[in-house]
Amino acid sequence: MKFKIPFTGSNIDTIKDRSKKFFKFFRNYDKEGYLFKNLRYSNVSLKPSEYLGICFRKLIIHFIFIFIFSGVILFIANVSNFILWSIGAALLFSGFIFFLQIGYPRIYASKKEKDIERNLISALQDMLVQVKSGVSLFDVISNISKSNYGSASEELKKSVNQISAGVPQVKAIENLICDNSSEYFKRVLWQLSNGLRSGSNMDIVLEDSITNIQKEQSLQIQTYGNKLNPIVMFYMLLAVIIPSLGITFLIILSSMIGLASQTLKLTFIGVFAFIILVQVMFLGIIKSKRPSLL
Repeated sequence: MKFKIPFTGSNIDTIKDRSKKFFKFFRNYDKEGYLFKNLRYSNVSLKPSEYLGICFRKLIIHFIFIFIFSGVILFIANVSNFILWSIGAALLFSGFIFFLQIGYPRIYASKKEKDIERNLISALQDMLVQVKSGVSLFDVISNISKSNYGSASEELKKSVNQISAGVPQVKAIENLICDNSSEYFKRVLWQLSNGLRSGSNMDIVLEDSITNIQKEQSLQIQTYGNKLNPIVMFYMLLAVIIPSLGITFLIILSSMIGLASQTLKLTFIGVFAFIILVQVMFLGIIKSKRPSLL
């Protein structure tokens, strides 16, 4: 997963150089707020003031572009007060893009957290097999960082780079704890760090970590099942029962009062669109409720 600010065509370093003039407007911004943490969790080497400066510069560019584009279109269409309409459209769309960019680090950090937890059990089981085979912990972490475990491999790669640069193994693992938002991943790293400090057998530490996370996974599955029951009930009500009864009632009513065929067709199209909207909405709800460890 690579971090890229939405609606920007260049890489972060290039955008940062172009936006230096705007950093001063946000130099008093809270440096330890949610944006600072989300940027840190996203592995982005930007200060909150720099990120806000980039977003503000893009806000101005998008406002000017949308104002000119919409103004030309409305002028060609001979719309009265086209300048006011263009300003409104520019404010609406550029403001939407600006707030989307501001909230993107939080969205990215959340996706990264879920990706880590989705691959965590598999990665730990792989680590356990290697440790029991006599492979050193550093080599195990290095092997996992080169494997296909998504963001979990990418995070462990940072520890491998730090250890290779001379940072003590325990310190590198603790640094990774501070740069991560996943509570389950942090818990595993703390157990590894404590095991290294106390000289414990790492296979026992990994077995305990896997057992604890599997218990959490079972609880998440039970909670997920309990949440799905009312969701399925509302789905059946909105997407099956109400449309079926409504269409039946509409057919009977149209034969009694003689509704125009055009009105009846438009009503059926509206019901069909409503059913599609409900389907998409419930698919999104089910996806959002899915446990992170699955």
